[in-house]
Amino acid sequence: MEQKNYFVHESSYVDEPADIGEGTKIWHFSHIMQNCKIGKNCNIGQNVVISPDVVLGNGVKVQNNVSVYTGVICEDDVFLGPSCVFTNVINPRSFISRKDEYRKTIIGKGASIGANATIVCGHNIGKYAFVAAGAVVTKDIPDYALVMGNPARVKNYVCQCSEKMQFKNNEFTCQKCGRKYIIENDIVKEI
Repeated sequence: MEQKNYFVHESSYVDEPADIGEGTKIWHFSHIMQNCKIGKNCNIGQNVVISPDVVLGNGVKVQNNVSVYTGVICEDDVFLGPSCVFTNVINPRSFISRKDEYRKTIIGKGASIGANATIVCGHNIGKYAFVAAGAVVTKDIPDYALVMGNPARVKNYVCQCSEKMQFKNNEFTCQKCGRKYIIENDIVKEI
């Protein structure tokens, strides 16, 4: 019998085949469905569903009560806050099968999705972006953007370490981590 190099709580289910990386932990009452790919050192909280064909990169943290539906791709080091919501069909009806209409949603490297936020399918979240608790994402979110509200709107930009950026002459140096950024035409880039 092959030895697993990841942890699954006895109350959880892992359907085969599923690709689960070394050091990943899957906690109570969760369901990992077939053909998903979960990277190394991920933490899957309590009462989580990872649907077929979902991809989670390395170091992803999925907090309690999150369903990650088919079509979602999370790059490395993504944080999915408690009870955040993903959709995968834009116009669902219980009596019409629309599995061939699933829309892809990519959550960029290092992005954080706050508790109870809703991500409407087909909209990507940029790297290191921060979606505030309860926000409703209805369009693409740029890299490093801090978004809030319903619908979610850019309120500021945040460093990789999550400190708010205060640009002077279109430049910012983070006092916490030392990273440097420029902003041009509402596009933030690390320099």
